[in-house]
Formats: sequence, C-alpha cells, structure tokens
Amino acid sequence: MRKNKFRSLAKRKILLLLQAGLVLSLTPSPKMHGYIFRTLAKDWKNIDRDYLKRAIHEFRHERLVDFQEKSDGTIRIVLTKEGEQHTLEYNIDEMEIKKPASWDKKWRIVFFDIPEKRRRARDALRNKLRELGFCELQKSVFVHPYPCQDEIDFIVEFFEIRSCVRYGELTNLTNEAELKLRFGLN
Repeated sequence: MRKNKFRSLAKRKILLLLQAGLVLSLTPSPKMHGYIFRTLAKDWKNIDRDYLKRAIHEFRHERLVDFQEKSDGTIRIVLTKEGEQHTLEYNIDEMEIKKPASWDKKWRIVFFDIPEKRRRARDALRNKLRELGFCELQKSVFVHPYPCQDEIDFIVEFFEIRSCVRYGELTNLTNEAELKLRFGLN
C-alpha cells in the first residue's frame, strides 16, 4: 500500500514537472525562467529514469500526455487538456479538501517539528493548513475531520519537509465537542 502511495506521488511530481515546462514556455520573465530551472533541476535529478519512462508511457495510455514529432525528428512530450486538468488537482494554490457526504468519525492530525533554519517552510506549511481549514490545536499540531492524506503528502513534498511532518488518524480525541462545533459536525 505504501509503495503505491509513493508511486502515485512520484507520478504527480512527474506531471507537475511536465506542467512546469509548459509554464516555462509561457513565462516571459528571464528571472522567473531561472527560478523554474533551478527548481526543475533539483527535482529532475531525484527521478528514477526507468520509472520515468514507464510513467510517461502510462500517462500516454491514460491520455494525460501526447507525443509530437518535431521536424528534426525529436519527440516532444506535451500535456493534453486532460493532463493539465489532472495537474490542477494538485496545484498547491488551488488545493482544497473535499467534504464527504458523511463524516467517518475520524480526526486527521498533522504535527511537525521543523527546525528554525527551515522557518519559511514551517510558516508556509502552517499557513497552508489554516487555508485548507485545519484547526490549530497547538503551535505545530493541526486537526481536520475529513480524509486528506494525499493532500498532506503533496504539501510536504512541495515544501520538501517530509522528515519533519507526521500525519495520523484518531477515532477518539478529548474535548472533541469544541472541534465538532467548529466543523459543524454531529
């Protein structure tokens, strides 16, 4: 199960890297090009090349990417409309946690210990959790009633703080009446 989660996360990252190429072509600012190249280079080095080839073929089969042959014979991989839509699901600025029809009576807890030298990432994580509707129990402990592990996995990868953040699910939480009231739960 955990391996599948990792594979899914790696696929998302590959799609986002492909989308970054699209953004690069639409960005007129040389300063922004430099930022995108630095970010891409770091992520690109960490991708297993064999897995990348398999993932791109899976993306083509799922109609998320298409191959276009250029006049010089090279092949260009482009995101399809469906692929662009898929990457938007994991766009950090537009991310939201979906509310299911009924609450499963589990609390999702995110807690972290991010060192001072990574303060910007820590503050960005804290702000993102608040933006997503999490309730802050303590300075580095947040709670939410709805399933959100995929979103949290994406956020910690995005901010590169995997080793500092923990996620868990609880069925019993003291003083939960206050939280139920805050989230409008029965």
